[in-house]
Parts: sequence; C-alpha cells; structure tokens
Amino acid sequence: MNTQDVSAKAPSLLGGAMIIAGTTVGAGMFSLPVVGAGMWFGYSVVMLLVVWFCMLMSGLLLLETNLHFEPGASFDTLTRKTLGQFWRVLNGASIAFVLYILTYAYISGGGSIVNHYLAGSGVSLPQSAAALMFALVLSVIVFISTKAVDRVTSIMIGGMVISFLLAIGHLFSGVDSVKLWQPDGPQHFTPYLWAAIPFGLASFGYHGNVPSLVKYYGHRPALIVKALFIGTFIALVIYLGWLVATMGNLQRSAFSAIIEQGGNMGVLVAALSKTMPSGMLDTMLTLFANLAVASSFLGVTLGLFDYVADLFGFDDSRIGRIKTALVTFIPPTVMGVLFPNGFLIAIGFAALAATIWAVIVPALMAYRSRQMFAEAKRFQVPGGTALIVVIVAFGVLTAACHLLVMADILPQFRG
Repeated sequence: MNTQDVSAKAPSLLGGAMIIAGTTVGAGMFSLPVVGAGMWFGYSVVMLLVVWFCMLMSGLLLLETNLHFEPGASFDTLTRKTLGQFWRVLNGASIAFVLYILTYAYISGGGSIVNHYLAGSGVSLPQSAAALMFALVLSVIVFISTKAVDRVTSIMIGGMVISFLLAIGHLFSGVDSVKLWQPDGPQHFTPYLWAAIPFGLASFGYHGNVPSLVKYYGHRPALIVKALFIGTFIALVIYLGWLVATMGNLQRSAFSAIIEQGGNMGVLVAALSKTMPSGMLDTMLTLFANLAVASSFLGVTLGLFDYVADLFGFDDSRIGRIKTALVTFIPPTVMGVLFPNGFLIAIGFAALAATIWAVIVPALMAYRSRQMFAEAKRFQVPGGTALIVVIVAFGVLTAACHLLVMADILPQFRG
C-alpha cells in the first residue's frame, strides 16, 4: 500500500456494513421458522450461531484471496487465477444456478404474499396468476435500468425497516416463553436439525459483495473485516429476533398446517396475522413481507440480468436489453406459474449450489493463494489450514444434508 492510499480518507464503515446486512437479510428469512419447527427454538439458535460463524469465516477466506489482487478483480478472476479453469466453470455455473433458482423462489414467495393481500381485500386470484403479476411488475423495473432498481430498492428498504419494527414490536409483546422453551407435540428435536442447516446457509449469502467491498475500500483489510462482521452480525440478530417473534406466538403444532400448504411466505404471514388483534399491524407484517421479497427479487435479478448480458454478449441498447430480459425472466417466471408453491424447495436447492461458490471455493482459494503468495505480507485469516478444513467440511456436510433429505434418509418435520 502506498503513501497516497494510507493518507486517503477511508469510506464509511457503516456503509460497507449496511451493504452486507442488506444483501444478507431478505425473503429467505421467512423459511427459517418453518424449517426450524422440528428442532424448535433452542436448537435453531445454536444452528444459526454455527452457520453464521462458518459463513463469516468463508467470507474472510475469500477476502484473504481477494487482497492479493487489484481492487475490482471479480469472483471469476480470482477463481481462474488460483484454482484454474475447471473450478472457474463450476463456480460460474453454481452462481448462475443460484441466481436463477432464487429468482424463481422469490416469484413463488411474492405470488404467495400478493395472494394473501388480495384475499384480505376480498379478491380471489389463482396463485399462479399472482406469481405472474408479481414477476411482470418487478421485471419491468430491472429492464428499465440499474438506476431504477437503485431508487426503488432504497424506498423499499426504508419501508421494510418501518414496517418490520412496527410488526415485530407487536409480535414481541405477545411472545409466550412457554411456547419457546416447552413446545407442544412430540419432544424429538435433534433429528430435524440436519435438514435445516442448508436453509441457515442460504440465509447468510453475501459473498458476491466481498470483491465489491475490496473495490470500495481498497486494500484496507481491517475495515473490510469489521464491515463483514458487523453486517453479518446485524443479520444474525434480526434472524434471532424473528425466531423469537414467530415461535413465541405460534404453537409448534401450528407449523404442521403451514408445512402442509407448502410453507410459502403468505401461509406463514396468514398464520401470524391471526395472532394480531389490530388490522393495522397485520397490514404492517404483510407490507414488510411484500417489500422483503420484492427487494430481494430486484437485487438478485439485477445481478442475473448483468450476468446474462455479459455471458451472451448482449449490448445495452433497447433490443439488447429486451433479449437479456427474455433470457433472465422467462425461465423462472414460467416455473413460478407452473409450480407456484416451490419457495422452500427452491431455497434448499439454492443452498446446495451455494455450498460450492460461497463455502468450498473460498476455502480452496485461500489454501491455494497461501502457496502462490507465500512471501506476501498481507492479511491472513487466523486458524491456519485447520480452519480451511473445517469450512470445507461444513460445505460438504451442508450439501450432504440437503441430498440426504431429498432421498428421504434424513427426517423432515411434518408435525
């Protein structure tokens, strides 16, 4: 780092932390109470703490590799130069799959929330039609420009904060400690822990922003580490608060009906709404859910839109953007119309692919970069090779859990 870099004023720590927190927290949080119903509150807290630590460490390992390259180097560049072409292709494919499957998940979740809202207004609409309506409206915003997404998302985040605080404040006032610590139903909890781990991993996906933070801060590892820690810790606190609010108001047996209906966002919101005597607070919870899924959709699809344009060489002209929009939105929208209740399933598949690019690849890149840049005196994550082995093992375990659940070898809570 030269004298000019040192003397330059560093960007705001809070700004970087908010980027990470905003990326991490999204519609995926609605899956946590549903998949955690089997192991319930205590084990859900332990699972989130372990997953948070492992995902924070994998992000720091990615940062360690990134700091050996010039600010602005992409995830693709880092993978190619440290692990080679095979891992570059595998990593790129896993990122593309995650972006597409999350787009479908948010179309499914968004359709469910729209349907719940319309039902409360006395309007009956098929779930597939609600999903199509949700996708079409928000796709137009992404098609218009990145600036449009930026402006709309900023408004949505402000609305999310206000509606979340109002809704969760009322939910907290109704929390019953007996429901949290002495749930009804069969007293078997640990067997359901494993099926929930992939959803915990999917709730801490921020790794695509690490190269952006290096570009934002330059080679200032101390600031970036603080931003990653604070941002992910904010997400952890929000998730824990959300578990208290949901599991403290709903009986464990109530989740059986939610799961039977696909565990979609609108079903969970409808169940929570019944605990709210005030219509305004019910509206706040519904508004928060709408804004959460919409902002998540815009963030994910903007990344997918740019990825598709770069992959196929579409230019930024009107015709080029139309081509990009068709490739970006038609596949997940068709899936959303045909399979409108696939929110939980899609989040699980996203976690399966994320084990590659957000966990295993960052750990392998850090191991390789320590060999390639052995003489460099740069930032290194404490823990040595043992930590890298732990993170890789965590990624493999998470992928195995999802595959074993799909094969009906690991149990899923049904009530």
